[in-house]
Amino acid sequence: MAHRGALWQQRVALEREWAQWVPTQRPPTATSLRAEVVQSWMRSVDTVDPARDSAPTTDEVGWHESPLREPITELSDELNSIAEDAGYIAAVTDESGTILWTCGGRVMRRKAEQVNFAPGGQWDEPHMGTNALSLALRTGKPHTVFSAEHLVAALHGWVCHCAPIHGPDGRRLGVLDLSTTWDRKHPLAMSTVRTLVSTIEARLPLTVAAAGTQLTCLGTAELLRDGVPVRLSPRQLEILTLLVLEPEGFTPERLREAVYGDRPITATTVKAELSHLRRALNGGLANRRYALTVPVFCDAADVLRAIESGNTGEAVRKYRGPLLPESDAPAIVEWRRYLDVSVRTAVLAGKQPDHALAYGKHAPYDVEIHQHALRLLPLDDARRAVAAARLQAALD
Repeated sequence: MAHRGALWQQRVALEREWAQWVPTQRPPTATSLRAEVVQSWMRSVDTVDPARDSAPTTDEVGWHESPLREPITELSDELNSIAEDAGYIAAVTDESGTILWTCGGRVMRRKAEQVNFAPGGQWDEPHMGTNALSLALRTGKPHTVFSAEHLVAALHGWVCHCAPIHGPDGRRLGVLDLSTTWDRKHPLAMSTVRTLVSTIEARLPLTVAAAGTQLTCLGTAELLRDGVPVRLSPRQLEILTLLVLEPEGFTPERLREAVYGDRPITATTVKAELSHLRRALNGGLANRRYALTVPVFCDAADVLRAIESGNTGEAVRKYRGPLLPESDAPAIVEWRRYLDVSVRTAVLAGKQPDHALAYGKHAPYDVEIHQHALRLLPLDDARRAVAAARLQAALD
């Protein structure tokens, strides 16, 4: 009883903090909240309605293709036993925060399903604000989120313990979460999650490591190999981006035109850039017709595939800004325009206010997008203030 009383006092204090500024979006000058919680609230409060009653869902659940499926299936009896015995529900997500698999007792599963804490539920920060899954995905570290530390009020009766699952190459594959009602919070829950994650990671197939190169080129530019940054010049990043977006490859002459246009650049200059890029990729670049011979994961390619498959939600989630915004390479400029127009058109054709709000963060001067968000948002949705403010700023 003493433990439950302490948890109740903690919950009351958190509810008081939440009520002071989440509804008004006014950060307090002084707070006892953890820094990571405050920062997450500030990032997500303008796009996630704190009054929403459940997580959005998607029909595209990639459980059968997930590298986590085999180790989780092998451990399913153990996971289910732990969850049922302790009154928890266990969940596994993919790298985007979409729940792939859950287990637990009937009562907890029913409670979880009420907030779409079930396969298909989207629990990343842009969709559900502050929660343990979104923090673990964002930081790559374990997190516990208790009661009113959650941005969404419907989750204030919960406590969630979560840790990211990494592949042999260091790539983040998803998260494992143990959640229950606030009054069952236990100090051993996080250590249980950590132990289970270590067991899952030990059972992952080593073939996952073959695809450990990640290119980020939307809104910023960065290449990671096995989780370690690789130093490339802006020109080399342009070339790599084009090679990813056009996997059939380039002739030497077409690549020179795509990157340099009409500038008087010698073949030696182009070869020097390609030679450096080849070393950065451990030789994963063909010689005569320039094309990648190793897999490179890329956010722009992910957006392109999502648009082509009609998955606007995935495209908006992956879209973090214009393609290599500082680049003036002719082919990059063309691809930038193509991606921007494709995502924008899909958002305007849809009826999801979340999509319009998320895209609007990266298009502050797009009057039509902000108007579209206002048309779709219910009159009692607190996020209308955000859309209205963006529209006014775009008109000024």
